[in-house]
Amino acid sequence: MILTVTLNLAWDVTYEVPSVTWGGSNRVGAVRERAGGKGVNVARVAAALGEDVLAIGLAGGVTGDLVRADLDAVGLPHAFRPVQGTSRRTLTVVTPEQTTVFNETGPEISLGEWEAFQEHYRERLRRAEVIVLSGSLPPGVPRDAYATLTALAAGRPVILDADGDALSLGVSAGPAVVKPNADELRRATGRGPVPGARALRNAGANAVLVSLGHEGLLAVTPDGAWQARPPAPMAGNPTGAGDAAVAATARALISSTPWPALLRDAVALSAAAVRAPVAGDFDAAAYARLLPEIAIEGLPCPS
Repeated sequence: MILTVTLNLAWDVTYEVPSVTWGGSNRVGAVRERAGGKGVNVARVAAALGEDVLAIGLAGGVTGDLVRADLDAVGLPHAFRPVQGTSRRTLTVVTPEQTTVFNETGPEISLGEWEAFQEHYRERLRRAEVIVLSGSLPPGVPRDAYATLTALAAGRPVILDADGDALSLGVSAGPAVVKPNADELRRATGRGPVPGARALRNAGANAVLVSLGHEGLLAVTPDGAWQARPPAPMAGNPTGAGDAAVAATARALISSTPWPALLRDAVALSAAAVRAPVAGDFDAAAYARLLPEIAIEGLPCPS
């Protein structure tokens, strides 16, 4: 079972517009609303691939109720701990040329709520084969929360997808895979993709996958280094592409898939996610078409 943790749950609203006039009035073409947060998106994609999943995290207020109802409606298993504050909303504005995301901070979490969640997490770990820790931390949750949750996993493989202190401090607990994008990697290490990935491995990560946008994924692992590229850039909404790559990685860890095959699957799935209008979905036809077209290149990676 893949256990996904979303501490900063969200109700995602996506606007599709032909263009944006900042400071003016804009007419919205399509509006889509659904449960979100990076771990929820990972769980959606993994479930669509046929994996057994459970989404957990912190949920509060009207927003938390909306998330639970939405996941119940689509049959996605979840077990969120209630909190006093109201979970956040996110707004994504998609034009043909670009995607802009507005993220609320999230509710203030008390020490008691954080401690109760850790016990809840310990109970859910019993069935977990892979744990996914992803997304931002709401106010009140310790900056080293992901290091704590990785340590509690007690040797089970953990995938960490985070930014800032949540990433830098989480790496120290030795997650199986860390998956930053290029900007997150540079913020964490001050270095480019390959040197930055090596730095995160030296800091404690077993393997590092770096999202490179249209250039695919870079992997620096104990077994070697590779870059996987899609045949061409994909137009669409890229906000869920990284979450799709994490879902593919979680599935591959369960089946002990070799790194080149893992990368091929993750890049094809993340590119297909760009073709879907909302994060947490992917274009199944594009995924099937792209899978044999992903180019894999071995890279020198001196220690």
